[in-house]
Amino acid sequence: MRTDLSSMIRKRKEEKLNPVVAEIKVHSPKFGDLLGKRDPIEILKTYESCRVAGISYITERKHFKGDFELFKRICKLSHLPVLRKDFVTSKVEIERTAEAEADAVLLIARILKDKTAEFVDFALEHGLESVVEVHSEKEVEFAVETNTPIIGINNRDISKLEKDGGSVEVTKKLAKLIPRRFVRISESGIANLNDLKIALSYADAALVGTAFMKADRVEDVVRSFVEAKLC
Repeated sequence: MRTDLSSMIRKRKEEKLNPVVAEIKVHSPKFGDLLGKRDPIEILKTYESCRVAGISYITERKHFKGDFELFKRICKLSHLPVLRKDFVTSKVEIERTAEAEADAVLLIARILKDKTAEFVDFALEHGLESVVEVHSEKEVEFAVETNTPIIGINNRDISKLEKDGGSVEVTKKLAKLIPRRFVRISESGIANLNDLKIALSYADAALVGTAFMKADRVEDVVRSFVEAKLC
């Protein structure tokens, strides 16, 4: 049985590694095709060999070209916790995520609003950790009133579908509003080690996708993020 995402983040910290959730991102609304002719399962193996804290995959089809069947393969093959990212608006999608044997599901506070707590509890009932995503102080208010173990701070505005560059300053601003009982993940817009250093100064982990997928030497870049001494 795989360790859950929040526990693996803590484990990587204990191992003196930077807790990085690595995303297998096949397409970006801003940069287009990120996969090329590469095998996503080989990318998964590379991520695992670098001792990341978890694997993320976006299943949304229209803008991110996600493939739920590929997501199920990733869940089956990975020995690390797997997070499903999508614009989840129904409990049926939470059930599908659990059936795929994922470990965590993204729930976006901006979309779910006052239903966020209900969806978090439904996910927990189905054996899934939730990552409640926030981008504003109001969304933090929704998130901290739930039973979620993890809150994700999206450095980008989802309404702009990644057309904005994103800034870790969002993490710097919002992390201080989130009680320590939550695991905090800084998501998106983390392009280099300086961004990572800022993110991990305020959050417990960082989720990185585009920077890894665009790298010429993926393993070298991922390993540098995980092993860098940021103090």
